[in-house]
Amino acid sequence: MNPRLNQLQPYPFQKLRELFAGVTPNPAFSAINLSIGEPKHATPEFIKDALTDNLFGLSNYPVTQGSEALREAIADWCLMRYDVDLDPMTQILPVNGSREALFSFAQAIIDPTKHVKRVLSPNPFYQIYEGAALLAGAKPYFLNTLPETGYQMDLAAIPEDLWETVQLFYVCSPGNPTGKVLDLDDWREIFELADRHQFIVAADECYSEIYFNEGQPPLGALTAAKQLGRGQERLVIFNSLSKRSNVPGLRSGFVAGDSDAIKQFLLYRTYHGSAMNPAVQAASAAAWKDEGHVHENRRMYREKFATVMPMLQDVLKFDEPDAAFYLWAKVPGGEVANSDAAFARQLYQEKHVTVLPGSYLARDAKGINPGQGFIRIALVDGLEQCVEAAQRIVDLIKK
Repeated sequence: MNPRLNQLQPYPFQKLRELFAGVTPNPAFSAINLSIGEPKHATPEFIKDALTDNLFGLSNYPVTQGSEALREAIADWCLMRYDVDLDPMTQILPVNGSREALFSFAQAIIDPTKHVKRVLSPNPFYQIYEGAALLAGAKPYFLNTLPETGYQMDLAAIPEDLWETVQLFYVCSPGNPTGKVLDLDDWREIFELADRHQFIVAADECYSEIYFNEGQPPLGALTAAKQLGRGQERLVIFNSLSKRSNVPGLRSGFVAGDSDAIKQFLLYRTYHGSAMNPAVQAASAAAWKDEGHVHENRRMYREKFATVMPMLQDVLKFDEPDAAFYLWAKVPGGEVANSDAAFARQLYQEKHVTVLPGSYLARDAKGINPGQGFIRIALVDGLEQCVEAAQRIVDLIKK
């Protein structure tokens, strides 16, 4: 077996199952699961129709590059959303969800001939970044993001000699779990460092379409690059339909940006065997072409945040997120070790509500685990369920 597998930590939800082992939740309450970022809003009918109307495509092997119709639909969406005109032949590649692509991208990009290989990641973070780095033979370097600094990554504190070993920088904006959106100055610093040290920026933007002000969508990396007068060199973005269109089971997303990186990634994927199902491609193209259902999706999330945050503000400490569908909240007594796991366990046992301990989403760096004492609440269920869960949290804490 690959010995690098031994470096992987259990996935957060495996840790959660172990935390709840032997616990019987209070039978007086129905289960409400707000731990996983799985959208629960209904999948639009037109996407399901596009899927079933194209099942004849199952009789053909799909090409890894994806259909021309899908790549053009994604290019049109990128032009509308980011104000950037991308070549659908050389700068866009459909993928089976952003998770699969974020992982495999590192396997294709990391140069194994280098003695020391570093991959940067925010901390807390999406666990795929760490696993991708380790299995590519690289060493993760975690950048703590803390509420007292506005969840900023302190790039200036990274030693100069370490920068010379960096090959890949995972950036997540809007951030998971904090909801932090990077501004133009943040991107300017990241791009200047990437150009100086010749590493690639992998911008994870799977939450980009969940935001609260219809007139102010989160700044995307492609838009930031254009505003700063640069092209897409050393920049690849990852996006997905899962959150935007409520189709997590469709496993559909795309990567876009640097044509040289896309070319090599396509070569890797040709051998990797990761071509997208033709029926899924047709449904994906339909989804990227429609914005009406996305507006309605955001409206439902806005309603939930506007209702739930006032309920929780007196019992939990949190900042209103810039975007995405998470509340990153500090629990009472959060300074105590394992307080987040203890709180999650008690909430599950007494109120049958599941949330994710923040320490499960982070690693110790510079002497601290920045997720310690926090919980991630995913407001993905319906309004009624989210309100009920919030009331149970209030009742537990007040008790």
